[in-house]
Amino acid sequence: MAINTVTVVKAAVNNGIGNTGCASEGIADSNSPSPPPSPRRRFQTGISQCRRRLRSKVQSHFRRENLTAGILLRWNIRYLLVLPLLYISGLIMCVGPFSALLRPTLPGAVYRSHELFAKLWPDIAADNSSAIELSSVWKFKRRLKVQKPCRNSTARQQHFAANEESAGPNGYLIIEANGGLNQQRSAICNAVALAGLMNAILVIPLFEFNSVRRDPSEFRDIYDEDHFIATLEGHVKVVKELPDEVMERYDYNSSNIPNIRVQAWAPANYYLGEVYPVLKEKVVIRIAPFANRLAISVPPHIQLLRCMANYKALRFSSPISTLAHKLVNRMIEKSSRTGGKYVSIHLRFEEDMVAFLCCVYDGGEAEKLKMDSIREIGWRRKFKRKDRVIIPGLNRIEGKCPLTPLEMFPLLYTKDSLATPDELASFEGYFSRLAALDYTVCLFSEVFVTTQGGNFPHFLMGQRRFLFDGHAKTIKPDKRKLVVLLQDMEISWKAFKDQMEAMLTESDRQGVVVPRVRKINRKTSVYAYPLPECWCLLSHKSSLKLTRGTSMPDTLPESTR
Repeated sequence: MAINTVTVVKAAVNNGIGNTGCASEGIADSNSPSPPPSPRRRFQTGISQCRRRLRSKVQSHFRRENLTAGILLRWNIRYLLVLPLLYISGLIMCVGPFSALLRPTLPGAVYRSHELFAKLWPDIAADNSSAIELSSVWKFKRRLKVQKPCRNSTARQQHFAANEESAGPNGYLIIEANGGLNQQRSAICNAVALAGLMNAILVIPLFEFNSVRRDPSEFRDIYDEDHFIATLEGHVKVVKELPDEVMERYDYNSSNIPNIRVQAWAPANYYLGEVYPVLKEKVVIRIAPFANRLAISVPPHIQLLRCMANYKALRFSSPISTLAHKLVNRMIEKSSRTGGKYVSIHLRFEEDMVAFLCCVYDGGEAEKLKMDSIREIGWRRKFKRKDRVIIPGLNRIEGKCPLTPLEMFPLLYTKDSLATPDELASFEGYFSRLAALDYTVCLFSEVFVTTQGGNFPHFLMGQRRFLFDGHAKTIKPDKRKLVVLLQDMEISWKAFKDQMEAMLTESDRQGVVVPRVRKINRKTSVYAYPLPECWCLLSHKSSLKLTRGTSMPDTLPESTR
């Protein structure tokens, strides 16, 4: 930002004596008692008087000039004081909310994909070689190690039996799962692991009501409740509700049950040292919220419980699995040109995500008002704080903004185009149930493309690896490069295609880069990378093995139904 300084220019004053100059006062009359002055004297006196007048005028002029100069000097001092303030204000504006008005637009900062698509579409439609043979894309292969059998699932009982008179349950555990479909799934699996850690009876998890999604679904609406209980029998006891004698102890009011606030990613030792004694004393405890409240690294026999919950016990309810079965088969039928194999994509192009990331597309003022409203409902005044700097263009350049369907695949199907209105009628308004349909269709695709991160792709990639022997194909495009390409209105279709193929090759190369010692965090948990910890659960993997590109069986695998 340039700030113009004020330069004060002083004009030089040129004073000269003209021909009219200074006139003498005249000659004294003859009656004067004084002798008449000599002509020279009179001349000198006239000059002196002229000099005095001139000096008087010059002094008067310089007094006026000094006064003007003083005023200007004072103004200069003021300018010197004001200029730094203006400079600092300029810097603040450059990093503040007005920066977009002052800085040049960087490549990739503006959404112009719809314009580029319209420009390239004739070339795309005419290019018969634009289809990529999916089977020839993946050149890198990885050999799977032979896995050990499952660890003894009774290790938890042995642990408590060594310290307690009885290895019976120590009480009841209630948790409240918050977030979307897969964040709730994470909480459920962690609850199973925690119940096993503390030798507690798990009550079917509760789902927190989200003010943005406004989905009132309960556990039994999303998952097969009876199958969940039966699968975990012998490992973790699960009940649908608290028994009457426990409720009587708390006056049949669940709000009287002690609620424990636990820090995020709390380790197993914390629960055994701090939470377990309370469970023994109170008989029942409640932990809410429970998202990400158990560390990823836990003892192996507890980790196995996570595997059992996610890959065996959790399967979708009958209404969800029935419609999902139909959508997968319809997608296979529409992919006859590629042998029934299709590509699925998770864009995360949803209202709450777009609002949270402060991304701007081509919706104009209506889009802005809608996003402002969602931010206000979901996060109150968090986005209106004075210290909150929002630069949508920068978010897009950094690859944070979800891609639109237009930016990935022009030939696109969704559950809305695959299902009839009558089939979707009972799902409308239920965010998690609709997400479960997407999850299942993506699960059985030949290739899964993820662009945004989050719980959905982590769980989906993990389940694909689990079902397909670790050979599930996934593409993670570089959005930082992609947004620059999508704003280049001069690019040709051939150049764009070459860039995309290079990006695809790099994604394949990175897919086989596995560190020697895997860092344990959310992105490398058993939910995303089930092998080797969960491998032993596939002792009957032949019955779970599915062939993508063929019609779905009448009965889906346990982890997907």
